[in-house]
Amino acid sequence: MIPALATLLACQLLGEVVVRWAALPVPGPVVGLALLLAGLALRPKWVDAIKPTSQGLLQHLSLLFVPAGVGVMQHLQRLGSEALAIGVALVVSTFVGLAVSAWVMIWLMHRQGRRNDGP
Repeated sequence: MIPALATLLACQLLGEVVVRWAALPVPGPVVGLALLLAGLALRPKWVDAIKPTSQGLLQHLSLLFVPAGVGVMQHLQRLGSEALAIGVALVVSTFVGLAVSAWVMIWLMHRQGRRNDGP
């Protein structure tokens, strides 16, 4: 379990280093996750070594939301005073996300159709 956890943390650290070195506008853990995915794709036998630890972390993922919930409770008055702006932002971002997802799906379907119509 310790080597697998060390591997996950090393990928996160490497992601942070890459983001800071290249000044990327992406969170370091996201880059670390991509590096982990690449490593697992190149060496599939690593999956068996990391799987139990990652499943254990995922089983307790809800505990990681406790600090966010506490933060929300501490700023409840501010959330109430800015409820309209937050609500509008949530609705607009939801519709933009849906529209972009639909557009990407249509684009990919057309691209796949052209590929299937080829020689």
